[in-house]
Parts: sequence; C-alpha cells; structure tokens
Amino acid sequence: MKADIHPNYRAVVFHDVTSDFKILTKSTIPTKETVKWEDGQEYPLVKVEISSASHPFYTGKHKVVDTGGRIDKFQKRYQKQ
Repeated sequence: MKADIHPNYRAVVFHDVTSDFKILTKSTIPTKETVKWEDGQEYPLVKVEISSASHPFYTGKHKVVDTGGRIDKFQKRYQKQ
C-alpha cells in the first residue's frame, strides 16, 4: 500500500441528538469536536440526526424530523391564500 494516502481510521463517538443515544465505533470521518467516553478517554465526536435509536423502521414510531425548516418552507409556499 502507498504511504500517506489513506484516511486516519480511528475510534469515534456518534451521538444521535434526537434520542441522546451514543455509540463508540471506528470511522474515518473528520471532526473537530471531542467527548469524554465512559472509559475516561476522549474521542472525536460526530453528531447525527437519525440513528437506529430514532429511525422509524427500528423503533416502530413515526416521527417527523425537520432539518433546516423544510416543512415550514413547503407549507408557506403552498398554503391557501
């Protein structure tokens, strides 16, 4: 393998902000935030909006996640005058 062409594969904490679920796994995703994990070490933190803890397919609960006000923009555009 060529040297210095592969991304850094390291332990990363993914935090689902809608359900407050966290999981420690490995990834190459770049991030500037860090968090202290249960073992006392600091790991890079990646915040996500949907994970298996909040996705309707896995939870069986339907929930509308509005990212960036898209629903409001749609309703304003197509509301009856």
